[in-house]
Amino acid sequence: MRKTWLLGLGFLSISMTWALYNAFVPLFLANYLKSAAMIGFMMTIDNYFAMFLQPWIGHRSDKTRSKYGRRMPYLLIGMPLGAVFATLIPLHTGFVALVLFMVLMNLSMSIFRSPTVALMPDITPENSRTQANGIINFMGGLGSILAFGLGAPLYKQAPYLPFLCAGLVMLFSLVILKSFIKEPIVLTGYGDGSSNPFRAERETRTPIRIKDQFDRTTLFILGAIFFWFVAYQGVEALFTLYGTKYIGMSDNDAAFSLTFFSLAFLAFALPSGWLGAKYGKKRIIALGVLGLFVIFGSLVFVKSVLLLRVLLVVGGLFWACININSYPWIVATGREESIGTRTGIYYFVSSLAAISSPPVLGWIIDMFGYSALFASASLGMLLAALCLIGARNDNRSAGTGAIDQAPPAIQ
Repeated sequence: MRKTWLLGLGFLSISMTWALYNAFVPLFLANYLKSAAMIGFMMTIDNYFAMFLQPWIGHRSDKTRSKYGRRMPYLLIGMPLGAVFATLIPLHTGFVALVLFMVLMNLSMSIFRSPTVALMPDITPENSRTQANGIINFMGGLGSILAFGLGAPLYKQAPYLPFLCAGLVMLFSLVILKSFIKEPIVLTGYGDGSSNPFRAERETRTPIRIKDQFDRTTLFILGAIFFWFVAYQGVEALFTLYGTKYIGMSDNDAAFSLTFFSLAFLAFALPSGWLGAKYGKKRIIALGVLGLFVIFGSLVFVKSVLLLRVLLVVGGLFWACININSYPWIVATGREESIGTRTGIYYFVSSLAAISSPPVLGWIIDMFGYSALFASASLGMLLAALCLIGARNDNRSAGTGAIDQAPPAIQ
């Protein structure tokens, strides 16, 4: 797991950069735009890149063959560019420059995000991937906490300082990843690797096609992913409005309440990965989905701030059960040489949910009032649970079952 912790540095730098971006870029945009809706739209640029660019890049990384590996070339290009453009954002001199730096940063981050995520299953045996995903999510959560804890005082000194620090951390992470993580030269079970392993693999492997990834189980899993992200993203985006206008909290109290959910997720990231490896990813995900269905449904009737925060803590634990195990599951249902492709598909579906959820749930709130927020989120979890029923059991981690005909994990 040492390599997994090192890979976690990459996720720490990514999460730190995005946390700073989401916290401070709206303030930069507010200097030029008066419409909150326009500012909100500008802040969804990353989701559009994730929808249309990351699936293609993930697919391309599966086919890439170079002396640096399949994924590393994308990191070597995207991470330095992302660091540069993130640093330039607070140094903009006008609206056009700000938007240009935002677009270029989002483009740069999209170049390496899917390949970085795909590195985890590349270097981790299948039966250890849920624990590994727990580690990298823990590191990502730590990056967000560092961004909020250190970014605010640095921002007060000078707006460019937190972005400069994030850029330096990203470059440092790239050096560590390049120095210590060596990608497998050839996929186990594909070619004998003699003389030219890439040539041997090309001669024996089946071509990777995106359309071939959508078997029945994958479609049901993607449906579940879409619905639980619709529920989660809607609550995350609209909770502060819910807290202030329905519960009667102040802005700070409403925003602070969400940290109970996030900290619980962070604390349970590693245990939920262990549980997924021991008892099966589908089983632990189902536990999380049903748990959040109950928690969100209960919150419809809660107006006590203390009880609300207690339920958010429990909800964060259930969300860890879902989020930590879902990506390893979507990878486990496919072939080893299609990891990047399936990673891109995962991000396409989650990004589609992130784009559609806030306006849809906002429309429901306009129609029925703020009490409908958690009722809608609970319904989303119920639909996710129904999709899970149609998905094939997670047997591969146990070493038996229908998925066993897939090639063995990369060692």
